[in-house]
Amino acid sequence: MGPHGDGDIEKVESESRRRPISTVVFVIAMQAEAQPLVNKFGLSETSDSPLGKGLPWVLYHGLHKDLRIYVVCPGKDAASGIVGTVPASLITFASIQALQPDILINAGTCGAFKVKGANIGDVFLVSDVVFHDRRIPIPMFDLYGVGLRQAFSTPNLLKELNLKIGRLSTGDSLDMSTQDESLIIANDATLKDMEGAAVAYVAELLKVPVIFLKAVTDLIDGDKPTAEEFLQNLAVVTSALEETATKVINFIHGKTLSDL
Repeated sequence: MGPHGDGDIEKVESESRRRPISTVVFVIAMQAEAQPLVNKFGLSETSDSPLGKGLPWVLYHGLHKDLRIYVVCPGKDAASGIVGTVPASLITFASIQALQPDILINAGTCGAFKVKGANIGDVFLVSDVVFHDRRIPIPMFDLYGVGLRQAFSTPNLLKELNLKIGRLSTGDSLDMSTQDESLIIANDATLKDMEGAAVAYVAELLKVPVIFLKAVTDLIDGDKPTAEEFLQNLAVVTSALEETATKVINFIHGKTLSDL
């Protein structure tokens, strides 16, 4: 069989939007963020992972009614947990290739600006994503560095769950340098994390719709140290994230991409 033309690809994508969603993959950076969702749906860790052998990545699987749910995390190396854009990109690519999801959900915690209306424990549905630490001041490469990408549009989901919405900015550091801050503000971002824009990049390459659920653990423009506030609020906020993710799964069940 010869390669698909653009018309063939568009036809396949159109048909996929009209088919009931059957497989959802959650890409989650930290085990602590994933565990409440794993517990809620009674997911089992996959012993013989299709993502590859000898890798630290952790994959959970299960069924909710007739909806296949997977949760994938980067796991841990010998010293600590693995976070950031590189592992997020790798597990997103491997998950799409191996699991063939109808939709990806990048769920996790984030920092946020209270001046933008964010509060600790808020769960946001992300409108679009950018990077804030890829500074390439050369024409055209500057736009690549920012990497603006839209999340998959879900107006019905947004209305049903009545979520806050905002732009997400991604970088590989928990803290925020002066240069990072200026770019985050210039890009009009409300939220800050360490993986979202990387997940969006891979999803766009492989033409898989992706949505982002981000729960606020720390206020970027607050008066507490970021790491301290993050750790203080992590348990409560991941519980709020699980509650919202559960509502999203219940809303998705039985629907097509076009219904979202």
